[in-house]
Amino acid sequence: MDLTHPYPPLKLGRYELKSRLITGSGKYSSLDIMVKAMEASGCDCVTIAVRRVNLADKSGASLLDHIDRKRYTLLPNTAGCYTAEDAVRTARLAREAGLSDLVKLEVIGDPTTLAPDPIETLKATRILVGEGFTVLAYTNDDLIMALRLEEAGATSVMPLGAPIGSGLGLLNPHNIRTIVERLKVPVIVDAGVGTASDVSVAMELGAAGVLLNTGIAGAQDPVAMARAMGLALEAGWLAARAGRIPKRGSGAAPSSPTAGVIQSAPGRV
Repeated sequence: MDLTHPYPPLKLGRYELKSRLITGSGKYSSLDIMVKAMEASGCDCVTIAVRRVNLADKSGASLLDHIDRKRYTLLPNTAGCYTAEDAVRTARLAREAGLSDLVKLEVIGDPTTLAPDPIETLKATRILVGEGFTVLAYTNDDLIMALRLEEAGATSVMPLGAPIGSGLGLLNPHNIRTIVERLKVPVIVDAGVGTASDVSVAMELGAAGVLLNTGIAGAQDPVAMARAMGLALEAGWLAARAGRIPKRGSGAAPSSPTAGVIQSAPGRV
């Protein structure tokens, strides 16, 4: 294993990402901190909420002015959409504005939990794939829906680790592992990541990558946390392929050889 280049690029349709960590652009205290966190994470793909960026206004400062398009691949997302129709319209707007035909498809079904609407997501996936979009579909950690999205042509399926912005980590690791094992397209864990160990767990489960925003932007030191997330992704990727020791249900196994050990005399320490 080449430890200097521990993992190959992540291929998403015609796109190729050197880093398997995708970060967000929202919730930062300043755009300067956002840029520094992006750099510290080592990511080369950043997701932006199309509905929160004024694409029509060319005057004044914009979020897009602070993202180096030569360095980062933009991943427009359809955050804030509650129907397939709205999500499709938002994706079209991003492409027409010259952002990208790569899209993180997010259709929310419940305003309280921000849980995805699987029916509307599947509907939108079919439409966007038919129009030539490279669709990364955000969904629940449900195997059947993940399979349906793959069948519909999604380039990647993105099951949630936990509710958006909750920081609860991966609540159902078995579900994530099952989805990873059954799908042929890359599985990227999205939402709920709270700290670096959550990223490592996702990668150890076999995920192709991790997308997160609040876990970095909401940290007390976003730049330090971003660096930690990048290191954790690398650690998780390596650990998944290094061959961990089997878990023991009971008892212990000494870490040093027992053959030839000098024995103490009876009753002596």
